[in-house]
Amino acid sequence: MDFLNKIKQMFFSSGAPKAESEPVFDINKLIKFKVVVVEFADNIESRSGEIIAQNLKKQEGLEVSYFDEPFSKSFLNLDNRTLFDLIDKGLNIIDHTHADVLIWGYQEGEKIRINFQNSKQYEKDDKAFISLVDSFYIPANLNNSKTNFPPALNNLIYGGVICAINPQTKEAQIQKKFLLKKIIHSLSQDNSAKSLSIEYMPYIMNLLGIIYLSYAYDRGDGKDYKIVKKLFDSALEHKDLIKNPIHLGCIYNHLGQLYDSSSEYSPKQPFNHLKNAISYFRQAQKYLSKYNYPYDYGYISYRLSQLFYTYWRQKEDIQALRDAVFQLREAEKIYTYALFPEFWSNIQGELAHMLSLLGSFSNSEDISELAIASYKNRQKVITEKRDPLEWAHIQTHIGEIYYRLGKNNQDKALLEEALDYFHDALYIYENMGLEEEIKKISSNIAKTSHNLNFM
Repeated sequence: MDFLNKIKQMFFSSGAPKAESEPVFDINKLIKFKVVVVEFADNIESRSGEIIAQNLKKQEGLEVSYFDEPFSKSFLNLDNRTLFDLIDKGLNIIDHTHADVLIWGYQEGEKIRINFQNSKQYEKDDKAFISLVDSFYIPANLNNSKTNFPPALNNLIYGGVICAINPQTKEAQIQKKFLLKKIIHSLSQDNSAKSLSIEYMPYIMNLLGIIYLSYAYDRGDGKDYKIVKKLFDSALEHKDLIKNPIHLGCIYNHLGQLYDSSSEYSPKQPFNHLKNAISYFRQAQKYLSKYNYPYDYGYISYRLSQLFYTYWRQKEDIQALRDAVFQLREAEKIYTYALFPEFWSNIQGELAHMLSLLGSFSNSEDISELAIASYKNRQKVITEKRDPLEWAHIQTHIGEIYYRLGKNNQDKALLEEALDYFHDALYIYENMGLEEEIKKISSNIAKTSHNLNFM
């Protein structure tokens, strides 16, 4: 079935970026993203990984190498019990090779499953929409010779690589978009995958959706978002062909990412986009459960917490604030201090802020104490020596909670506790010469002392 030609007619004829509008780059100054293809876990006579590496070496903006050091690849079956081994081994190879992206390959029957990994996957500063468990399938027999490999599939794998890049600079981000734009245009002109059967449709549509989303997410263009939505919807129309529910979870996750992006960047109906993002992320969690795929579940929980918090700010619905706290608690269970100290610290700060608000609105001393505990947890990473200004801000927040509790309960000890925290913060602000911060904290100290004098 010539479904790539069908895709061209349905989605790209009017919506694909035009080649003539591409920015001009000096090819000699282009950043080279480093890609490592790990020897695939397939038939011993197959050269799948090596052939894909050779094909990718011809693509613009990549420095490609082939990693064939022997090691057991049994963890590549995506079993939830070995997923941690896959992540850890990938991170070790990335650290050893300094790769921007790893490509994994694993044979399932007559198909090769391809997955992409970067060093920031499942961390707060991951700027890629693609997950490690997002899978792209190609026929295993295509890798028996170079001549059998359709250019369209090579471009899709190339697109998956570019989507997985986590740019560290503005220049890298611009180049990532530039390359994605060229890939989308090339795919819109390509009819080379006529031999592939319908069973590959959901995986191709999912990867196409990720490629287009990675290019268009911040453009705020409703036409772009509609194209991306159609691509993922087309993948779901063929969900009866998907054998592993994890792949369904990935598609729903990307629909959540789409509406999350459109709620942030599109001026039209942002609240409706917000609700759709919440709905699709929740749907994704049904397939990517915390017991089977905890990192995907935890990251979705983190995004849901942000969305519920935004929902609360817009509608002043206290239940949305409770839901935001619940989702952060779920993320906290996955992103532990031992494994993800920076992300865990960030979660603690956001959790403390939300709990403080919830404690204030519900007039709950217990919830307010939980907020203080979360702020103190954050200071396990944000120490006075490491980041004195942020540490002082946390001291200020803790002092404000103690002040509110002490004033509401006429509790002298709590007000004195607030003063201690305010003075800690004042010491830092004075040493750093921050006049505005000094004025604010001095005001806090004055009103706390005033309340103490009348007890």
